[in-house]
Amino acid sequence: MFPPNFAWGAATSAYQIEGGWQADEKGLSIWDTFCHEEGRVFGEQNGDVACSSYELWETDLACIQQLGLTHYRLSLSWARLLPDGTTRHVNQKGVQYYNKVIDDLLACNVSPMVTLYHFDLPQALQDRGGWLSPTIATLFDDYAKFCFQTFGDRVRLWITINEPYVCAKLGHEDGIHAPGLKEKGTSAYVVGHNMLRAHAMAWHSYDSGYRAEQRGAVSLALNSDWFEPLDGDCSEDAAAAERELSFTLGWFAWPVFVTGDYPEMMRYAIDAQSSRLGYAGASRLPKFSEDDPAVLGTADFFALNYYTSRKVKAGRGREETLSMKCDRDADNVLDPSWPVCGVSWLAVVPHGLRKLLQYIKDTFSNPAVYLTENGFAQAGPLQIEDAQRCKFYKSTITEVAKGNGWWTLFNHRAGLGRPCSLKYVHETNDGENIILMLYSWSSAF
Repeated sequence: MFPPNFAWGAATSAYQIEGGWQADEKGLSIWDTFCHEEGRVFGEQNGDVACSSYELWETDLACIQQLGLTHYRLSLSWARLLPDGTTRHVNQKGVQYYNKVIDDLLACNVSPMVTLYHFDLPQALQDRGGWLSPTIATLFDDYAKFCFQTFGDRVRLWITINEPYVCAKLGHEDGIHAPGLKEKGTSAYVVGHNMLRAHAMAWHSYDSGYRAEQRGAVSLALNSDWFEPLDGDCSEDAAAAERELSFTLGWFAWPVFVTGDYPEMMRYAIDAQSSRLGYAGASRLPKFSEDDPAVLGTADFFALNYYTSRKVKAGRGREETLSMKCDRDADNVLDPSWPVCGVSWLAVVPHGLRKLLQYIKDTFSNPAVYLTENGFAQAGPLQIEDAQRCKFYKSTITEVAKGNGWWTLFNHRAGLGRPCSLKYVHETNDGENIILMLYSWSSAF
């Protein structure tokens, strides 16, 4: 059904699976801080223990082998490797842990895809301004070079930053992700800009200093829904859907794959709303300077995280306060004909993935695409033989040509709502972990 080189994978992130939040001199991350603040996370839960992957890696490896995966996407905890965020203090216990993970994967013929940053900035760097500080790009580049030098002899696929859109918007506009800032209409754009600068620096560092010997590939993982006009005959709805794509995927893909700068539609919309509401400062969407590293061409493949699709209706310019919602001037809704799984926002729309992949092919010069995340949140009581999940994956993977990474291999029910995992870990009141395998269907492929 699929070509021999098709990449079968599962994906995880350090904070969501490792636990060991204070083990072996690990530094604090912004998610450690965020989840320990009252009212931040459902049920006041946190990732202090999570799936205990820091201690139980061998158990996780057995699951990977049982699934028959060819690839495993993991993220490195910046704070576990460099507790204060800088290379002045290297935590050798963290280095040993990730060395073992990578070596064990390779011994099982599983290729690691390694993400340098998956939401968990060292708190020490957040205290210095975090992603809002222009110096963060250089600090990230130092961290990236440390990782390339330490692990790059065995890693062929690198992701610099996972979902910069989510980090910027949910963490600095909406305040529902760490670090929990709600600085409407300004900070998210600065964060996104600095993340692109950081990514470009890291890509150029790899290209000039490591590629020839290590022969790897580097990209960043971009998330996007597929957006369609609510009324296909309404030009305003069509324009709103195009704006949503521009503000979500185009924000980061356009500079990397097309022009080296942001989409004109995005800048025009932001500046128009600034003018309408009397904002007198410089453009809220930063501009790249001559001193910044070139962003264009800094991806060796297209890494896409796709979960669902949206219908879009023009917003009619009703917002009276500057915000990203105001700038986008669009309202998103779900098509009632689309089935919804265990969370209200996650409609099952496999054809949206096909359309999004076609858009990427046409817009970004037909790059090689890895679907680095997609997933299904189970509804109702937990079931081992989950027909809904099986149907979702069967319908979704037929839309993918290069590789597919299920989100996630593991899920710990820690304020995350419904599990999207292939293995589910539930911690009982007495601390016992009950591990349930949700992947007996995978052999069908």
